[in-house]
Amino acid sequence: MAKKRVDKGVPGMDLLVCRNPMAAKRYDVEERLEAGMVLYGTEVKSLRARRASLEGAYCRIDDDELFLYSMHIAPYEQGGHAGHETQRRRKLLVHRREIEKLRGRLTARGYALVPLQVYFKNGVAKVQLGLGRGKKKGDDRDAIRRQEDLKEARAAMQRRKG
Repeated sequence: MAKKRVDKGVPGMDLLVCRNPMAAKRYDVEERLEAGMVLYGTEVKSLRARRASLEGAYCRIDDDELFLYSMHIAPYEQGGHAGHETQRRRKLLVHRREIEKLRGRLTARGYALVPLQVYFKNGVAKVQLGLGRGKKKGDDRDAIRRQEDLKEARAAMQRRKG
């Protein structure tokens, strides 16, 4: 029997830990990238308990390596004295050619690399990154207008059926 897909866009996902809904509102995501994370044992346990948040998190390239900043992973209660820092910078595992490609795209004005979601895939913690352009005020108005038009069209279809 085939596994159920938990979320669109990531086949083989075992457990969705957390999402960053503000990323879709603030950025037009043009490209998506999957990266592994270097974590401590207590961080993995806490992620499996879905005790994490991507609010305010961002990615940056430092010394030819990709890092995730400001991601909050709650402390693991049974961790004892061997706990972890909740908002430390975490190294992301991607190929060097992908980092170079991202570096070229990030130098363009208005582009940012934002974490979209954290999940487990085949027992390994992964983060989905989005390369996106910051939205402008007018872009938000267009999106709201499109949503309202869609809502009106659905209501008209319901009136027609009933």
